[in-house]
Amino acid sequence: MPLEQLWATWRSNYVRGLDDSRTQVPEGEPDDGRSLFERILGSGADDSETLIVHRGAECFAILNRFPYTAGHMMVLPNRAVADLEQLTASEERELWAMVRDSVVALKAALRCHGVNVGLNLGSVAGGSQSDHIHVHAVPRWEGDANFMSVASETRVIPVSLDESWRLIRDAWPAPDC
Repeated sequence: MPLEQLWATWRSNYVRGLDDSRTQVPEGEPDDGRSLFERILGSGADDSETLIVHRGAECFAILNRFPYTAGHMMVLPNRAVADLEQLTASEERELWAMVRDSVVALKAALRCHGVNVGLNLGSVAGGSQSDHIHVHAVPRWEGDANFMSVASETRVIPVSLDESWRLIRDAWPAPDC
């Protein structure tokens, strides 16, 4: 019986080295010292293009363009700070409230059984964008583990970024007033 092939051609840019380009300023943009996330936030592009799920006064939530699994999102302050202790008190309050809301939205939108929440502080801790702190919210489903990541360094993502964005945005909790 021949082996089946799973084609994920949309990942070809990543495999060819997009990893290195995430710290480079895109061609035509000024090198003004802004982080990748500050450039995305200030791009003027529609949230459906940038994958910004929710905007607050001082923080925002965005889908990871290179997710571990469907719905993998990040919550971060609008301004680039590298460490927790650099957050203002109001940024800290909004950040953690938005992390809570992201978990609520993920559970409602994607019916996940659990959520990994965490952050990598500094490049040695695994942070690929260590200049701008961000909290990961990664949905998990019982029985969803598979061999693909280990055996072939490939992730199988069952829901597109566009669909994840729409579902999570629609499920985002209304603000407490």
